[in-house]
Amino acid sequence: MRALIVDDSSFTRKYLREHLARLGVTCVEAQDGTEALEVLRREEEFDLTLSDVNMPRMDGLTFVKSLREEGLGPAMKVMMITTETDNSFITRALAYGANEFLMKPFTSQSLKEKLLLMGFAGTA
Repeated sequence: MRALIVDDSSFTRKYLREHLARLGVTCVEAQDGTEALEVLRREEEFDLTLSDVNMPRMDGLTFVKSLREEGLGPAMKVMMITTETDNSFITRALAYGANEFLMKPFTSQSLKEKLLLMGFAGTA
């Protein structure tokens, strides 16, 4: 399984990468939505993208909308990682193509549970 981690926080990227690696997931990182789109345009398919919402250059919502509009990774699942709890935000993210949400702060257990919900039973 391959995952793309998109977050402007190097700490969060490292935290996610370490937890996913323990589950046998190969990870690639991007610092924002712009960089993530560049990665998706040039690399093999990914099974999962975990994207922060609030990032410079291109935020997570714009990133998800763009990747779906461009048809990048049509079967790829997208998990938004956020502190946003507003229903209008969640509705918009789902309309743009997000599949699931992981609320910050999160634990390795909550990450595993979300992976299971998204159909990645072999990883969790």
